[in-house]
Amino acid sequence: MKVSTKALFGKKKEIEKHIQKLGIGRKINTSHMERLNGTIRGQQTRLARRTRNGSHLEIMLQYSIWLWRDLYNWTRVHYSLLDETPAMALGLSDEVWTVRKYILYPVHVSVLQRLDWAEQRNSVLESAIDVYKRNKALPIS
Repeated sequence: MKVSTKALFGKKKEIEKHIQKLGIGRKINTSHMERLNGTIRGQQTRLARRTRNGSHLEIMLQYSIWLWRDLYNWTRVHYSLLDETPAMALGLSDEVWTVRKYILYPVHVSVLQRLDWAEQRNSVLESAIDVYKRNKALPIS
């Protein structure tokens, strides 16, 4: 048997050079994608074959995959990365994130959105007594 490869995008030689530069092999190989597909199918019941948990709306499937991707890359250590998360391996984080930290500090939002959410969080976490004291009129003599 013989396996032949071809490049759908770009030139085959350039792709093989890039693969060697990354240190993940010498030739074009789909094993990494097949492994990722198997992992996603095993952890996302919406994508499993013959499931009763399918998504009725495409956007719900998209949200589910986005959430899985972020948790997979930020909160799960990978044995093949020497017990680091992919975010740590890329230098995006210096620690394993908890799910709580991920929720409080979303990864894929703008700085302006983060500041807005921080304000909203603080207003929710502020005690009712503090709000009452702040809104209470000062006596005038």
